[in-house]
Amino acid sequence: MTGPEVSSSDSRNAGPVTVLETERLVLSHLSVNDTEFILELLNDPSFLEFVGDKGVRTLDDAREYILTGPVDSYEQHGFGLYMARLKNGAPIGICGLVKRESLEDADIGYGLLPAFRGKGYAIEAAAAVLEHARAVLGLSRILAVSSPDNHGSIKILKKLGLRFEKMISLSDDDPDIKLFVSDART
Repeated sequence: MTGPEVSSSDSRNAGPVTVLETERLVLSHLSVNDTEFILELLNDPSFLEFVGDKGVRTLDDAREYILTGPVDSYEQHGFGLYMARLKNGAPIGICGLVKRESLEDADIGYGLLPAFRGKGYAIEAAAAVLEHARAVLGLSRILAVSSPDNHGSIKILKKLGLRFEKMISLSDDDPDIKLFVSDART
């Protein structure tokens, strides 16, 4: 299920660096070549409602988001959010790990374009990321966060074996969200 990990500096300008493959998907490093897709995904109404407004409104904003978010994360942590594509190359969403300053451990996140929701792609991608996190990255404890009313995401997290731990706020200005945990014991 895992593929080659290649130098993350390739993500700044090169084509996709494959990290994982599943039965139906390829997960690869995001690069500046993915700006149009990221602009579309981050402005999807469901993404804005449940994940939040990242302030990405132009292709330049999307490029900056990719470089200062996922690409920097690959370089700093060895992981980040990955582009999820069908095996035919069609981009469908993102899935991967995020290391937030406000959380002790990395958390898993995902988002798909509307046409690809409800087909099992999110759970397929997230399960592969969790396996990779444990087997390759050596992470024994993975977190996830979800708004309390994001029932679809909560259902996926439970199917993945994550358990609700408590309500938290990522910052003083943010509303409370649900924290889920998956560790070696679960």
